[in-house]
Amino acid sequence: MQLHLIDVAAIVLYLLGITWFGLRFRHGERSLRSYFLADRNVPWWAIALSIVAAETSTLTIISIPGLAFTGDFGFLQIALGYLLGRIVICLLFLPRYFEGQLMTAYQLIGARFGKGLHRFTAGLFLATRAAAEGVRIFAVSIVITVAFGTGTIPSIIILTILTLIYTFEGGFAAVIWTDVVQMIIYFAGTVLALWTLALKTPGGWSAIHHTAAAAHKFTVFHFAFSLTQTYTFWGGLIGGCFLTMASHGTDQLVVQRLLAAKNLAQSQLALLSSGVIVFVQFALFLLIGAGLYVFYPAGTLAHVGTADRLFPLFIVQVMPHGISGLVIAAILAAAMSNMSAALNSLSSTTMVDFYLPRHPEMEERARTRLSRILTAVWAIVLLVLAILSRTGGHVVEIGLSIASVTWGEMLGAFLLGTLTRRATQNGAIFGMVIGLIVNIILWQQPGPFAAGHAWAIPKVAFIWYVLIGAMITTTVGYTASFLLPQKERATAA
Repeated sequence: MQLHLIDVAAIVLYLLGITWFGLRFRHGERSLRSYFLADRNVPWWAIALSIVAAETSTLTIISIPGLAFTGDFGFLQIALGYLLGRIVICLLFLPRYFEGQLMTAYQLIGARFGKGLHRFTAGLFLATRAAAEGVRIFAVSIVITVAFGTGTIPSIIILTILTLIYTFEGGFAAVIWTDVVQMIIYFAGTVLALWTLALKTPGGWSAIHHTAAAAHKFTVFHFAFSLTQTYTFWGGLIGGCFLTMASHGTDQLVVQRLLAAKNLAQSQLALLSSGVIVFVQFALFLLIGAGLYVFYPAGTLAHVGTADRLFPLFIVQVMPHGISGLVIAAILAAAMSNMSAALNSLSSTTMVDFYLPRHPEMEERARTRLSRILTAVWAIVLLVLAILSRTGGHVVEIGLSIASVTWGEMLGAFLLGTLTRRATQNGAIFGMVIGLIVNIILWQQPGPFAAGHAWAIPKVAFIWYVLIGAMITTTVGYTASFLLPQKERATAA
């Protein structure tokens, strides 16, 4: 069953409308500060909504309901860690970012350690963000396949081109304000989905609550301490805290938004308020999953193939015409929001951290022109990676796993730079390499080292990757700083 013509019209109008809206931020002459930071004149509430939009991808919208359908509300334990991690960032990292006129997170590493680690961390971000974003863009294909019954690649190409147009022309201002509009749209779509579930399920929310509660779908806390179980209280609180410290404190995708605030206080307010919004949003998506568990008969999953397809199927097959198109548009809004943010952050890191240090004499107009070209180049790269990212499982977990493998090492480098005086560039790089090797081995389990082999390593849940990587990087990096020769930097913390 495919979308009705009314729904298709609603989706097309949205795609054209959001592209037109983004193009309104186009300017003839602009500086890098304007193109990448919107002149640091964005209000805190817009940054907060943009942060939520950046971390709420299509993966979140279609995969978190699937988690509740097959499990319970345990995913909310991670959201508690997200809140704690934001508090740490506000106290530890943001004051350092606002001490100078920085445009990327990795300039801080360069000022503390030197060019080598600066480029290493920036390059690690480029590789990780591109790979994770490829999975996110691929997630759109699940929705498109269910909704239109067509080949996914042409549709993804069209979506990429439309997103590129306003990101290319409007810069970071277009990214922020289209994020705000898209956030409102897919929040409204979530509420409409919940309303439809109550309307279409016999007995309404009373029946949904009774049946889901009997199946323990509303269970949030699991207090067992386990490195192999993904959703536990301690894993969510500790692992989620370190995950957020890395993703929101060292990843240019979010740091760029925080740097666009008028001052430190507004940046901190934006980050903290975004955590509350994310918690509420996750709860709504999990509630949808519990409702789908009651709505669909037993055995549905065997016919569908994966729980990630259930919510798109419900939207297309059950929701009223017009509303169905609006919700699909909301999911595409999340995809475009993430894609535009990724394009701008990848372009800014490539330009500021790699090209400009080698060409400091470059004129401002030429800098902006090259930044736009880099945005287009990264759009092609992400499109190719999305096509190569087709795989199984919950896509939200796949995306988080890819990012978590390298986030820990990145966080470890930032901790060495902000908390220690004795850490050196060579020591930090050595620590990051060791941490990365360990996390890659853990990520690839089960494999050659899985149970049943002479050297058995357990399958560690992705929620612990950042903590493990950060601890190894800081411990090994600090120790290696005493053993590997390097001159102390005068700017050491």
